[in-house]
Amino acid sequence: MIRVDNISKSFEGKNVLSSISVEFSESKTNLIIGRSGSGKTVLLKCLIGMHEPDEGDIWYDENRFTALDPDQQRTFRQQMGVVFQGGALFDSMNVEQNVRLPMDFFTDWSRGEKRDRVNFCLEKVNLPDVNKLYPAELSGGMKKRVAIARAIALNPRYLFCDEPNSGLDPQTAIVIDKLIREITVDFGITTVINTHDMNSVMEIGDHILFLSEGSKCWEGSSAEILTSGNNILNEFVFASELMKRFK
Repeated sequence: MIRVDNISKSFEGKNVLSSISVEFSESKTNLIIGRSGSGKTVLLKCLIGMHEPDEGDIWYDENRFTALDPDQQRTFRQQMGVVFQGGALFDSMNVEQNVRLPMDFFTDWSRGEKRDRVNFCLEKVNLPDVNKLYPAELSGGMKKRVAIARAIALNPRYLFCDEPNSGLDPQTAIVIDKLIREITVDFGITTVINTHDMNSVMEIGDHILFLSEGSKCWEGSSAEILTSGNNILNEFVFASELMKRFK
């Protein structure tokens, strides 16, 4: 379980997050949604320690993450897997080297143990036998799947995904959604996804947090979102669906 207690964050005097409190459900897919500029990315970066909140605390189970010093946070982040927008693969490394990178940094495993884990992770994302390919040889969907394989390389307890469907066609986006959901369930990971994609919300949104202008505006499940009675949320959902039709 991840608990956020009244965190606020501002940049150059501009308030970006205002007293956000939320619990992200254990072993579930938790989605953060909202318009551009609503604070989604800043919240995600606070959760993984890339930004320090000005106020409030972030808890991972019984661990007060915001009270840890930078070295302690760095060690704790070994329990986190992160899928960055665009995948963030290293072009000079082949697939095996990209997936192996966290193991090279944080483990003393043998070369054989690392190779076995790479193969396991690539099998998990349905990409066997691509070890020697380079990112330039992969499609957009394959790059995202390699990024997910790298994110689960150290068997994390928490998985964070920043716009995992960005730049993908609808069919490939569905594949990525199903893959993230499958990994969440199979490994019992607490997953937090920052997304604009309403298909993701409806298909895999166990718990949804809607931000508007840096504040929590609504939270609930995908089953509740269409009957929320929240006018700001309704406008966001309608606008998202309308834009999708004109793409």
